[in-house]
Amino acid sequence: MKTINNRKSIRKYSHREVSEELLNRLLSEAERTPTMGNLQLYSVIVTRSKAIKEALAPAHFNQPMVVGAPVVLTICADFRRTTIWANHRHADPGYDNFLSFINAATDALLYTQTFCNLAEEKGLGTCFLGTTVYQPQTIIDILDIPQLVFPVATITLGWPDENPAPTDRLPLNAIAHSEKYSDYTSDKINEYYKEKESLPENKHFVEINHKQTLAQVFTDCRYTRKDNEAMSAGLIEALKKQGFL
Repeated sequence: MKTINNRKSIRKYSHREVSEELLNRLLSEAERTPTMGNLQLYSVIVTRSKAIKEALAPAHFNQPMVVGAPVVLTICADFRRTTIWANHRHADPGYDNFLSFINAATDALLYTQTFCNLAEEKGLGTCFLGTTVYQPQTIIDILDIPQLVFPVATITLGWPDENPAPTDRLPLNAIAHSEKYSDYTSDKINEYYKEKESLPENKHFVEINHKQTLAQVFTDCRYTRKDNEAMSAGLIEALKKQGFL
């Protein structure tokens, strides 16, 4: 029996198709996820077309599973549907603002996690792509996404063709705070990150990137200040074009 403790991201998929019936059942069941005001502020764009997957791939840094997966799901924060509904019911919507984006993005990400849990229970493999918000305008243009809709998550989906080991996680004490936030001291950081930094694969990660510490791999190679600032500017510009700023 699968449990959350042994879940893993799947990046290689078999050629077996994901049936329309199964996919629609999972998408429908995921609608039971918590949602703000029962408004369901999300939409899902289902991509099976090879041509569209190939067009989307550069927005996700050409990670091979984007084209290799039978299905790619782009989950969007969506206040457009609610706004149009309000306009057609003699109501005055006020959802063209940043707070509304945050609310819709939260709804969309909750839906995304619920869907992944349900899909994995059925034996499907998923991989969450955090790259969705790195180049959102490219995704918006390819998928014809209108105003008050914004892509916030992408999931590749299919039947697994690999069985990777689960990745490491920080201990509970690293993320759980009792009553009030307890700030991190040097001693606590050493305690919480000791196991992660001692793993052979992470030591190798440091070595091949020619760095002194694992933290430097993230700050200097994977998620640099320069890239973060550039992509932040693109994200803000896309939010403006989509009507949320």
